[in-house]
Amino acid sequence: MKIIRWDGEKNEWLKAHRHVGFEQVALKIEAEDVLDLVEHCNKERYPNQRIFIVEIAGYAHLVPFVETQSEIFLKTIIPNRQATKRYLGGG
Repeated sequence: MKIIRWDGEKNEWLKAHRHVGFEQVALKIEAEDVLDLVEHCNKERYPNQRIFIVEIAGYAHLVPFVETQSEIFLKTIIPNRQATKRYLGGG
């Protein structure tokens, strides 16, 4: 399993503003409890990013990341109504 990393300041911001943290996402990834893994839709601007889609507290979240041979670096966590509807049947 690759090391999962993130920016600590970004994590604190996410906890304060979106009430979700990278620790929750890392647990989902390690447990292989991911709804989907997709390519970033804007390959021109984000050529090396892919996106985990995970369920946290009944809602789908998009988690862009960059992967190297040794690590996965999580960029942010975005709650997404459309993904919730698509993957969880709600919204």
